[in-house]
Amino acid sequence: MGKKRKHSETQTAEPKKKDETAPERPKRSLFGWKDKEEVQQQTESNTDPPQVFRNKEKVMVTCSRRINYRYRHLMLNMVSLLPHCKKDNKVESRSSKGATLNELIELRGCSSALFFECRKHQDLYLWMARCPNGPSVKFLVNAVHTMEELKLTGNHLKGSRPLLTFSSNFEKDAHWKLLKEMIIQIFGTPKEHRKSKPYHDHVFVFSIADDHIWFRNYQISVPHNESDKMVRGGLDKMTLVEVGPRFCLNPIKIFAGSFGGPTLYENPFYVSPNQIRALEKRQKAGKYAKKVKAKTRRKMHELSNPLEPDEFADMWRE
Repeated sequence: MGKKRKHSETQTAEPKKKDETAPERPKRSLFGWKDKEEVQQQTESNTDPPQVFRNKEKVMVTCSRRINYRYRHLMLNMVSLLPHCKKDNKVESRSSKGATLNELIELRGCSSALFFECRKHQDLYLWMARCPNGPSVKFLVNAVHTMEELKLTGNHLKGSRPLLTFSSNFEKDAHWKLLKEMIIQIFGTPKEHRKSKPYHDHVFVFSIADDHIWFRNYQISVPHNESDKMVRGGLDKMTLVEVGPRFCLNPIKIFAGSFGGPTLYENPFYVSPNQIRALEKRQKAGKYAKKVKAKTRRKMHELSNPLEPDEFADMWRE
């Protein structure tokens, strides 16, 4: 008679249950998904990932109330040329506009501003400021021509990054160097900006003539067919076609603060438009006064020197 088996041997082995829980999700960083082992190695070695510098330069563009239509179109042209700008509502042009603009710039998360201020419906002033600590510059804008007015043939892609070119006069004096640095920081589109294109197809030209800054915008045109593409570096075939807008900046004052503060530079050759208009009125008034004096002198001369009576005056009356 055989031996009885033990009770433990008679029990069948139960099948192992499957692990239905999902695997642990790897942690996510600025550079993508990371495995758990890489995260552990980084925590053990205490090495931080390399930080990439991101230029978060933003420019707020706004204007004053009762602005002229031509100057409003110029402001909209600048908004279309600067993909890193933010357009805001109109601001009242008063003595306290500096505090209001600084508060708006802080709320919008910007670091600089372009403020178009219109006076008497005919004079345009441009404030270019770094906020909130300064400096800031006040310009008088002359020779304004917008894109819609000129009907120029150039056309570049909206949002593309511009090349900034400056004349050699900007290295002459200290105030020109300061203006050049401010223009670079405000008009230069940040790299890898979400609204900008990753290539260059137009040029911003800033040149100094007669102590004025002249602005031009040109498209970089490369004429070629699909079969005959231009070799890299073939600059002899490139041409510049003007796009617009055009304007001239006459610097008035450079302030140490934002929209005010101590005066760092004052243009000694600046003449306000009010003085020019007053001089023109005086010249016109002087012309009229000369005419009146000439008439009175003529009458006095005729009275003092009467003509002799003509003996043949009554010959043909009968």
